[in-house]
Amino acid sequence: MLKRLLKFLVLILLFLAISISLFIVAVNFGIFGHLYTKEEIKAFENETASLVFSSDEQLLGKFFTEDRTNIDFEQIPSYLIDALVATEDARYFEHEGIDSRSLFRVLLKSILLNNKSSGGGSTITQQLAKNMYGRKSYGFLSIPINKTKEAILAYRIENIFNKEEILRLYLNTVPFGENVYGIEAASGRFFNKSVEDLKIEEAAILVGILKANTFYNPRLYPEHALARRNIVLDQMEKYDYINTAIKDSLQLLALKLDYANLESEGPANYFLVLVKRRANEIIEEYNKKNGTDLQLERDGLIIKTTINAQLQNDALNAFNKHLSLMQKQIDKQYQRGESKKQIHKMAEKLLKDNHLNNDAEKRELFSWDGFYTDSITALDSIEHSLRSLQAGLIAINPGDGNILAWIGGIDFRTQPYDQILAKRQLASSFKPFLYAAALEEGISPCDYLDNDSIVIEGYDDWSPENYDHTYGGNYSMAGALSRSLNVPTVNLYLKTGYEAVDYLWGKMGFETELHDSPSTALGTGEGSLYEMAIAYSAFANGGERVIPQIILSIEQANGEEIYSAKPTKKINIIEDRTAGIINEILQKAIDEGTGVSIRSRYGITLPLAGKTGTSQNYSDAWFVAYNPSIVIATRVGASSPSIHFNNGSYGSGSKLALPLVALTLVEAQKDKKLRKKINKAFDPLPYYWAEELDCPDFKEDGLFESLFESFRFQNKIDEQKIEKEKTKSTQKKKKKKKKKSLFKRIFN
Repeated sequence: MLKRLLKFLVLILLFLAISISLFIVAVNFGIFGHLYTKEEIKAFENETASLVFSSDEQLLGKFFTEDRTNIDFEQIPSYLIDALVATEDARYFEHEGIDSRSLFRVLLKSILLNNKSSGGGSTITQQLAKNMYGRKSYGFLSIPINKTKEAILAYRIENIFNKEEILRLYLNTVPFGENVYGIEAASGRFFNKSVEDLKIEEAAILVGILKANTFYNPRLYPEHALARRNIVLDQMEKYDYINTAIKDSLQLLALKLDYANLESEGPANYFLVLVKRRANEIIEEYNKKNGTDLQLERDGLIIKTTINAQLQNDALNAFNKHLSLMQKQIDKQYQRGESKKQIHKMAEKLLKDNHLNNDAEKRELFSWDGFYTDSITALDSIEHSLRSLQAGLIAINPGDGNILAWIGGIDFRTQPYDQILAKRQLASSFKPFLYAAALEEGISPCDYLDNDSIVIEGYDDWSPENYDHTYGGNYSMAGALSRSLNVPTVNLYLKTGYEAVDYLWGKMGFETELHDSPSTALGTGEGSLYEMAIAYSAFANGGERVIPQIILSIEQANGEEIYSAKPTKKINIIEDRTAGIINEILQKAIDEGTGVSIRSRYGITLPLAGKTGTSQNYSDAWFVAYNPSIVIATRVGASSPSIHFNNGSYGSGSKLALPLVALTLVEAQKDKKLRKKINKAFDPLPYYWAEELDCPDFKEDGLFESLFESFRFQNKIDEQKIEKEKTKSTQKKKKKKKKKSLFKRIFN
């Protein structure tokens, strides 16, 4: 009986041996799908993320299908290799791609018993084969077919590459979760540093992730990652890579991450949206011209942009410092009294209009103290968004058109709508365009403008008011603009005429329609920060409007350049005399007028001209500062104009917007290299232009002058009313763009 049983077992084992041999032969000959040849393995290339850098060579972000940055073996610390080998494949340097001991376990458990949880037993080389070519589904035969393919490929890989090359390939392909592939990308994601700079305990964390890249993700499950790190350190001690004393000291260290997800939390993510669009255009044009197939998200291109990382970071810090304080103030306002009722009513309407369920659930909310997840209702979430102050900031070099800084909002992940492109009423930041149009029409800077209180018939008896509610006397153009007075500005608009203002408005590059109304003088027209920066650049560089640039160059991974930016185009739109006079007046606005706090409070010593703007009811606050080497503009306001500060102490341009520019420039002027780039002074006015400004800002009215000005003003209004009834503006009206609904503007 025993003899028969032994004979039966021998036959079974022989059958299994023959079956396994035939199975391996079948896989090897491609019966179960293509098996990559040695030539194809040699030609293997990883898809590599394209990297985006600032002009001062700081990494801003990546474009990828899989976040991967390849590195050379020499860049990998020896202790990282030790941790990997000790944990994943202790006999790596002894076998030729297949570990017979592990293979026996796989044959017994995974293949014969179909136990998927028994452990892979794969060598590093077999794992590399899987990383290189992935796995396919073959039904119930998936495990044996894929394992066999990987074993055959591992043997071929070992015959093509040496051990160091295999480790480099493996570490460049291995997945770490979060769509991150390769040790360099993982090091940047979790520790915000290159792999060369990793510490031993950090290397152990990354090696630990490989066992299960979600369960051991140190951001999501720090306690799991810490326990796994200590196991890796135990393995390193076991195989004599570190001694017991070092292991014990490292295991006592707390987990310290410096998480840096450039995809959602990078320093310039709003800007990268523009870079990606423009880079794809450049690459498409290059491919057509050269018959190539370069792809932005696959081929590891190096994109150098115009952004100055130092200035960008200074602006980000300014946002955090200033807006965190102002947000607390507006939160206080809308948590009591009529303001609380108003915002609650708005939120209820949005909830109803969009058919939202108001059940409480966990939601991620942004605050300046950091993200927090809380179980709140949709109504509370909407109120939180309505109260949030939105802001944008752009800086451009008016000489070459290079975008130097681009902060499109307070948080890209939760507030992706780019505030730099949003169109809002310009308020008093519009006034320099009116004054420039007047100069172009031949009106003298020393033609005095009446400051007496007036009522304009035919426009609902509208009576413009100065911000400080003072009236009387007459102001020169320089006096009225530097103090941002409304009544003289309306008088200047009536004197200049709508057609001249509208004509310059179009030449400046604004897209929205400018209405023929006296209130236009005070900035009821809408524009974006992007348009404002371009328009003010015409003042800064002597009358020429620039075409902005965002990409300086694009190179392939091998260093071959496929694009280099050409000098920007400039379009002359105003006389250099006009630009010079406006610059002189707006320097006065900074040194003595509405922007004086940039000097007196913040101590900015850079040469600057500038203008504040405060929309009606403090809905939006604007500030623009510039010189021949930089134009920097910002706007702050909630998503809905209905939500705003109820006083100028917080909501005016000088209080809400100006500090963002000031705090940015305070830090920028401390950096010697950056200061040199943005410190260009205005050219002195030629004496014959300076003489045109040689008059007092203010003079009292005489009786005769008052009567004459009153008659002239009323006559101008009558002429304008007749002209308006007779014909519409001859200028082409630009198409109005559809405005997003309030809900979409908040939640994009």
